[in-house]
Amino acid sequence: MASNEKYTILYGRLSQEDAQKANKTDDSNSIQNQKLLLEKYAAEKGFTNTLFLYDDGYSGTNFNRPGWQQVMGMIENGEVETLIVKDMSRLGREYLQVGQYTELIFPSYGVRFIAVNDGVDSLYESTNDFTPFRNIMNYNLA
Repeated sequence: MASNEKYTILYGRLSQEDAQKANKTDDSNSIQNQKLLLEKYAAEKGFTNTLFLYDDGYSGTNFNRPGWQQVMGMIENGEVETLIVKDMSRLGREYLQVGQYTELIFPSYGVRFIAVNDGVDSLYESTNDFTPFRNIMNYNLA
């Protein structure tokens, strides 16, 4: 980490189920598309020291994913200032765990959380009013 500057983590996830459900011409959830969207957002909003981490082929119904474990290790080590995802479902699809991360864990480490397409930014409390409902909608019974 250069001069103790904390990272802005850009995190992407694509499960095998997401890839199978997608229309062959629609790669909007692809890892490459998520990376481009997140990099563009970060640049436009002035975020620096970005690092893209991802999990390709991992279900969002649990958090036992290598990229996610790396993200959490960095958060626990105090290396992360902001975590940005495309949308809440990229973080995870198990609404209780997602809520635990967004409402308890990230704030306890001073990590700002942003879900670009859902308009969620933990820096602005009013954007988070519907976050629990988004989590429930992303819940996957599979």
